[in-house]
Amino acid sequence: MPELTVRTATPEDHRAVMECAMAACADNGLVEPNPIKLLQEIWPALNLDRGIVGVIGDDFIEAGILLRIDRLFYSDRDMLLERCLFVRPEFRKSGETKIRRARSLCEFAKQAADRLSLPLVIGILTKERVEGKIRLYEKEFGEPAGAYWIYEPVKNEGAGALTK
Repeated sequence: MPELTVRTATPEDHRAVMECAMAACADNGLVEPNPIKLLQEIWPALNLDRGIVGVIGDDFIEAGILLRIDRLFYSDRDMLLERCLFVRPEFRKSGETKIRRARSLCEFAKQAADRLSLPLVIGILTKERVEGKIRLYEKEFGEPAGAYWIYEPVKNEGAGALTK
């Protein structure tokens, strides 16, 4: 099997990375993406400004990971926060090749955390194919440190403001 190489994306890759990011948002399906906000997260990382983007592929990105150096809202400590890890559906064919791409991106994230001496926070925020992702992440990162739940509110005509 040919070796998969995760390379550090550069500003010249911005179009291909943005196309992949939009595909990731569509695949995730949680909310409608805002391309400007996506670019505001991606562009600094493409310039190695408090982040990094790892990709598999050249002109066409097969898979990628966006990592940003940021802080949790209650702390001053920098951490390496994964914003997205995505393998395009056409590269998720059954078996080892699908897992190899995701594992390679996980390894890239661990290497970045090691080089920066920062804790890596990585997770799964989707309602699709969760069980397999959890198994992969447990193999790569160990026991999880929490979980997410998504509550979809009942439609309310008077919604939109918090009051006393």
